[in-house]
Amino acid sequence: MNHLESQLSYPLGNTLPPAGTVQEVAPGILWLRMGLPFALDHINLWLVRDEAGWTVVDCGIATDATRASWETIFASHLDGLPIVRVIATHCHPDHVGLSDWLCKRWNAPLWMTTGEYGFARMMSASLPGADGVAALPHFQRHGLTDPEMIEQLQNRKSYYPSLVPAVPASYHRMQDKQVFRIGDHAWRVITGFGHAPEHASLYCADLNILLSGDMVLPRISTNVSVFAIEPESNPVQQYLDSLEKYQDLPDDTLVLPSHGKPFRGLHTRIGQLNDHHRERLAEVIQACAVPQSAADIVPVMFKRKLDAHQLTFGMGEALAHLHKLWFDGMLARETGSDGIVRFRLRG
Repeated sequence: MNHLESQLSYPLGNTLPPAGTVQEVAPGILWLRMGLPFALDHINLWLVRDEAGWTVVDCGIATDATRASWETIFASHLDGLPIVRVIATHCHPDHVGLSDWLCKRWNAPLWMTTGEYGFARMMSASLPGADGVAALPHFQRHGLTDPEMIEQLQNRKSYYPSLVPAVPASYHRMQDKQVFRIGDHAWRVITGFGHAPEHASLYCADLNILLSGDMVLPRISTNVSVFAIEPESNPVQQYLDSLEKYQDLPDDTLVLPSHGKPFRGLHTRIGQLNDHHRERLAEVIQACAVPQSAADIVPVMFKRKLDAHQLTFGMGEALAHLHKLWFDGMLARETGSDGIVRFRLRG
């Protein structure tokens, strides 16, 4: 356990639910894990006991292995009750990938925020600008010149639809501060920005539990990226502002994250995440004593070699930190004769 992790409390220790099984983390709340074919190799999904069955929170990606895990859980862990509602915290493939399959399988409605639902529909349909190849000119403009990486990104056109082949044709809107009941308890929606268009976390005061999605994770910092479809965005600022929305929750809230283990120490973790971004911004501004593209900043922020999947996040995150410093007036932005955008200290 690293130094930062040791500042948090893990009430379930190192216990993890094996694939196809569940673990009760609180009365009426079951934890399950599904595999992912990325460096981030799992996602936590949740079943919450509802009035006439179960509400699912997040879905996993659309693979045969994930469907098989779900079928095992349906057969053995639902006490003979149906899925009555599917909630997706946000539009990323590991969260919404099997939403259409689950909703059809159980004739259950999908609940999402409008921002997340709209983006999931756009990306699943590979609309121009929201498809995989849109990233390539965006990243080339910001300094990506590696021929191997360019070729790999050219082949990612159908990346999102391969993991999210369909999204339900209708949905039930969730929005910030909305309160609704799941079974015996009221849950409040907390929207967050920077990681995804309109991410929804859910807090239950009765149980003092936060289903945090990807907004507050115990071990890793949530990815915040500037994407091709919103090239002038300031996601680091949006993310840091969003973290403030959790400050009114009790520090002993049990946080159920989408990756990593359930933990307590919410305020400590928010402090760590703020420190993390402050340190990254300091590194970036130091590097910008000479003009730097986002591609130049990637090795400053990420010391290990990144594959194509990781590089899209690395480039997006490097640009996001450059953008915050640019929006704050600390960096100037210029486009060179080579067409590449670079940032330098204002002087």
